[in-house]
Amino acid sequence: MVPERPLRSLMQFASNDKISAVEELAKINDQSLVRSKAYVDGKWIGAASGSTFDVIDPGTLEKVGSVADMDATEVRKAIDVATEAFVTWKKTTAKERSVLLRKWHDLIMSNKDDLARLMTLENGKPVAEAAGEIFYGASFVEWFSEEAKRAYGDLVPSPVSNSRIVVMKQPVGVVGIITPYNFPNAMITRKVSAALAAGCTVVVRPASETPFSALALCELAERAGIPPGVLNVVPCSSDNTPAVGKELTTNPLVRKISFTGSTAVGKQLMGQASTTMKKISLELGGNAPFIVFEDADLTIAAEQLIICKFRNSGQTCVSANRVYVHESVYDEFVDKFVNLVKEELRVGHGLSQDTTFGPMITERGMLKVEDQLKRAIDAGARVVIGGGRPEGLNVGGYYLEPTVLVDVSDDVPMSCEETFGPLCPIYKFSTDEEVLRRANNVPVGLAGYFFSRDIGRIFRVAEGIEVGMVGVNTGMISTEVAPFGGVKESGVGREGSRYGIDEYLNIKYMNVAF
Repeated sequence: MVPERPLRSLMQFASNDKISAVEELAKINDQSLVRSKAYVDGKWIGAASGSTFDVIDPGTLEKVGSVADMDATEVRKAIDVATEAFVTWKKTTAKERSVLLRKWHDLIMSNKDDLARLMTLENGKPVAEAAGEIFYGASFVEWFSEEAKRAYGDLVPSPVSNSRIVVMKQPVGVVGIITPYNFPNAMITRKVSAALAAGCTVVVRPASETPFSALALCELAERAGIPPGVLNVVPCSSDNTPAVGKELTTNPLVRKISFTGSTAVGKQLMGQASTTMKKISLELGGNAPFIVFEDADLTIAAEQLIICKFRNSGQTCVSANRVYVHESVYDEFVDKFVNLVKEELRVGHGLSQDTTFGPMITERGMLKVEDQLKRAIDAGARVVIGGGRPEGLNVGGYYLEPTVLVDVSDDVPMSCEETFGPLCPIYKFSTDEEVLRRANNVPVGLAGYFFSRDIGRIFRVAEGIEVGMVGVNTGMISTEVAPFGGVKESGVGREGSRYGIDEYLNIKYMNVAF
């Protein structure tokens, strides 16, 4: 039976020994990876005004360091640099670009431990998860180093005998890239490696919360031999972000925008980019349903939900947001899942040895989750485990307990909006038709998951669920070889896979008469 009271006393906590951001930063073996200036035209430069902004460890609220705060004028100069570099870079052979990207991949992998520690300090995720992201991020660089040589054109049969029709693919030009804070390594490599493989040059604005990971990648790209001006990274504070974003989206020299973030911001950037008819890739918010049918293997479903829901403390766009369980197996599944939460999740600083669940990345994200939780409880929801800020830690930071709820209304914000945090509401359903209707009753459609052993149901539900990516009997769908992206208000375009490089290429048709 579902417990009547939340099991907060049974929540596990990692070692609460005080972590020092400064001391942990000093443990990075290669200190040249810790960069605090922008990277433009192969040079490390500060803001003309001398302005900087602080980067905070979300696990301790200590300052990790300060980074150059670039403004729109300086971004415009970076765009000019990238435009000039494009003239040469687009003429390099696919083989040459492939070799350089492969070198970059190898350097990322050889520095994975330092990169993971640096990421944990600015992002908060457990260092084992951070190491996993380094592998994941590097996989895109490896993949697109290979895809650079496969951007094939076509020879189309002509309707007349004295002509030949040739279709070629060419790089779009300078790409403006705007990335989020939840995957500060992989969101950059997934975009940048595809762009560079296609022959484009880039100007990247990393999230203000996590610029160190982006700048470390620049250091390694320079070592790999990627020429000056091809990869440019311009960090900026949250205060400068709107103006910097507008410069990237409206500057006529930028021919494409690639953005990962919220749907609201994506719509704004799309509108701005339309003024110069830029090509766009938008990977936006989700509200993923996670469906457990009565014939599912409940143990596997519970194990996969732990990963899908609580990885990165729930701060992933493909995180399970609404869990629907068939009424006949509801109580059994909730029991299994809550027991796994108690056994496997240990809240703590990402660099503490036993931590499997770190802090939220931002205070505003934490407050949003708390607001959703309060509204759900006010509407009658019950907390089964978790339900607040941890009482067993003394390290400060933006910590929330992983929380499981039952008796949640379909009308509260938790059910209708992306949570982007560690709340797991579990709902009952009766029929396939009912659960598909409820799963699709949101304006977004990024990812969805369901568990069943009925092959007919698998195809019916996979085809009927309105998302861009479906996990069947798994909660893990991200891989460099598959197309990542959504439908509806979850964005346009695809990243990764053989389709990903096409987002950075224009198709040109040539009719040769003779």
